[in-house]
Amino acid sequence: MNKRLHIAINAQFIPNGDVGGVETAVTELVAALGRLSQYDGGQEQYVIIGPHHESGWLNPFTNGNQSVVSGANPSTKKKSQFQLLKRALRPLRPLIHEVHAVTSQLTSRRKSSQLLLGEQRLEVPTDGGFFEKLACDVLHFPYQHFVRCAMPTIYNPHDLQHLHYPQFFTEDEIKWRECIYRAGCQHSDTVVVASHWIKQDIVRRYQLNPNKVQIIPWAAPTHGSPVLSQTTLDPVAAKYGLSSPFALYPAVTWEHKNHIRLLEAVAHLRDKDGLEVRLVCTGHRTHHYQKIKNQLRSLDLNNQVEFLGSIPSIELRALYHLAQFVIIPTLFEAASAPLFEAWRDSAPVACAAVTSLPEQAADAALLFDPSSVEAIADALRQMRTFPGLRQDLVGRGAKRLQDFNWIRTAKAYRAVYRRAADQKLSDEEKQLLSWDWMREANRKIEGAR
Repeated sequence: MNKRLHIAINAQFIPNGDVGGVETAVTELVAALGRLSQYDGGQEQYVIIGPHHESGWLNPFTNGNQSVVSGANPSTKKKSQFQLLKRALRPLRPLIHEVHAVTSQLTSRRKSSQLLLGEQRLEVPTDGGFFEKLACDVLHFPYQHFVRCAMPTIYNPHDLQHLHYPQFFTEDEIKWRECIYRAGCQHSDTVVVASHWIKQDIVRRYQLNPNKVQIIPWAAPTHGSPVLSQTTLDPVAAKYGLSSPFALYPAVTWEHKNHIRLLEAVAHLRDKDGLEVRLVCTGHRTHHYQKIKNQLRSLDLNNQVEFLGSIPSIELRALYHLAQFVIIPTLFEAASAPLFEAWRDSAPVACAAVTSLPEQAADAALLFDPSSVEAIADALRQMRTFPGLRQDLVGRGAKRLQDFNWIRTAKAYRAVYRRAADQKLSDEEKQLLSWDWMREANRKIEGAR
């Protein structure tokens, strides 16, 4: 019989910030792992590590077999010269991005690659004893930060966007990502990703053994998601003035989320076809938002497009219910939380046909080329004017949603933890780790659902 494992999960990020869908994935995983003890009698104990000054935000997601601790005090950690420089330059971040955007246009892709492989080498952080003092058997880094330590580790790099779109990052950001992501992928016991596309990309670019990279798909958010009634929807509609049909795009305003092309597509429909599509965008506003705001003004779309910023989760869910459809024009994605959320709340979806999204969407979304303003405009046109299409996509989305759930995802992660600790896996766990249910959704495995 396997001994009781103690597993540490590093979640040292601030809620409602710029980590976007990763925050949802981490909190849903923590909640589902906590439910497993009730679901099948699992004996694991979990230590959830939150940020030093704000770890309490994680408590609502935990169960009886989980405890939350605060991370090490950042002020007591020895900082590298790069970390100190990064902190000093933080107020200048928007200006740095502006300069980098201009220089990127004048620099070849080859030169950008050389920046990643130049003489400067950043130091991968090592554990100063904090993680070891937790006395756990396995340490999971479920978001992009990584620290080298003595215990077995699981690492989620999520994606390698910086190698595909270096123009969206400063030189220092690229170097930091290459240093940390590469170290995390090479030194961890298992690398976990959400799709086959991301697995292939990481294996190819970091020369990893494919057997080291485990595919475990996400699922739709469940925590704190009550069934909404009209008494909830009506106040939200009134608050934001949503009396007419609108398209919804929930996304942090990172450059790869492609808001500017989406605005251009909305303007294209208005100017070329006389079709006005109202657009509502939600999500944390980054430094890139100023460019979006300028384009919004330049295209004279202020009366047609609204950016609400970060809003309460209950209001966001209400917007999914109220929206005529959801549009996801992102240029790069490891997996899309809005896809899951739209299916959950019966909203038809049009999404970009890039990276992992065709795998995730299957036949439950209208796919389009996000690099083409005309293609985005055509998707908006179809979704706005064809009620039959919207109705068909709602049905397909409901069916596709059944292929994912957090209990199965949590059981797969638990199997990865057990494997890293050299514990014997059950037949069900072996089957879960051999099954890419993102692409093989119809495969039946007893107990997996």
